[in-house]
Amino acid sequence: MGQITKIATTLTDAYIVEPAVYGDHRGFFMESYSEADFQKAGLDYHFVQDNHSLSTQPGVLRGLHFQRGQAAQTKLVRAVTGALLDVIVDLRKGSPTYGQWESFILSASNQRQLLVPKGFAHGFLTLTPDVHFLYKCDNYYDADADGGIAFDDPTLAVNWQLNGTKAILSEKDRHHPSFKEFESHNPFVYGEI
Repeated sequence: MGQITKIATTLTDAYIVEPAVYGDHRGFFMESYSEADFQKAGLDYHFVQDNHSLSTQPGVLRGLHFQRGQAAQTKLVRAVTGALLDVIVDLRKGSPTYGQWESFILSASNQRQLLVPKGFAHGFLTLTPDVHFLYKCDNYYDADADGGIAFDDPTLAVNWQLNGTKAILSEKDRHHPSFKEFESHNPFVYGEI
């Protein structure tokens, strides 16, 4: 069974992943992850940790997050219920897409996944109630390596599509530095992660 489709994004090394979905009148079946299928598609990662978050209402914004140094993580993310706007930012100095962002709709209905490489900041905004968000990481979480950038940074100018609605943030996410502050001590270098 299995098989995935790998779709390049506008950001270097980030991909949308579409698993094969087999549906009929009862529902559907899919392999959400197969190491062999990923390797055949040129996505050779060894995931060691699965995470699961629940956001109970629309407008919850989580991000923009990353892990520094030896704790940097590649993530494979997806929504299993509801829908969200997923945003990634390339933080790798020297990358052809450094400082650029892209957004994607991930939902239970489109069943798309996003591969977020090491050296990217990641965040999402829930568009529906009760969004269950799952992600695989190729490295373990390290609180000392945790970092972030302000979601509303004017230099990045991410279009979160809030349309005047106020984002629902954690206390931690209210206090991330600006992109310019981050740049002064950016640990990510393209080709060295």
